[in-house]
Amino acid sequence: MPANRATAALAALLVTASLAPFAHAQLRLPRISPAATVTQTIGVTDLTVAYSRPGVKGRVIWGGLVPYGQPWRTGANEATRFTVTDPIRFGGQELAAGTYALLTIPGPDEWTVVLNSEKDLWGAFGYKPEKDLLRVTVRPSAAELQEWMAFSFEDLTPNSANLVLRWEKLRIAVPIAVDVNALALANARAAIAAMKSDDWRTPYQAASFCFNNDVALEEGQQWLEKSIATQPTYANVALQARWQAKQGRKADALRTADRALELAKASKEKVDTSALEKLITEWKGQ
Repeated sequence: MPANRATAALAALLVTASLAPFAHAQLRLPRISPAATVTQTIGVTDLTVAYSRPGVKGRVIWGGLVPYGQPWRTGANEATRFTVTDPIRFGGQELAAGTYALLTIPGPDEWTVVLNSEKDLWGAFGYKPEKDLLRVTVRPSAAELQEWMAFSFEDLTPNSANLVLRWEKLRIAVPIAVDVNALALANARAAIAAMKSDDWRTPYQAASFCFNNDVALEEGQQWLEKSIATQPTYANVALQARWQAKQGRKADALRTADRALELAKASKEKVDTSALEKLITEWKGQ
């Protein structure tokens, strides 16, 4: 290759290399409809909605900007995403853990809420009804003016919530239910199966859950016995006393409580025994 052509080729290569970082740079600018994420934990299950928030801006929304009877991204920009970490009931229907596109089909008196398996949609473009995993029918209700569209989790209980959409002067809600006890017990069984031989805390925590929630009591007692056999402590022996009292075995409960107090006194760490001492007084008075 002649010298001048070699020099030109080298120069072109250097220019290309110098521009390479800029060729892949992404310019980030504000969106008209800002992104938002809302997350709620129910029991051990995380539920998340990721979406963009359009504003009313004086426009006619329902039947105008958002037509009736047509699939809507339920927000702006990319399709809204709904993510759940465990199986749940969504609008009364079974839903597996995963991430889904959440779309709606608004109507004057009735809405359809859709979860679709194709989560990487831009808006509702490319939406395929055959990819729907479930559809839930809800009725809209009047609400106070909401300028920026918002999702929220409301009416929270230990094992349920409503997924609520508010925009303009409208509100819709989809009930969500989680089998918290079943999931917690499954986690406990897995943790106990994998725990180390000197771990007394894991079976103690699992037994405490059973006792406090009045669930799987027989299995919980086995876990408590496993914890005490591994290492008797004030915590697990005091729980055993409470368990015996719950079964109506007050004499056994008092003897076990005395043992728990002895373990507390022998402990190198300061132990608050006031709650157990109060129970002992109650048990003796009965």
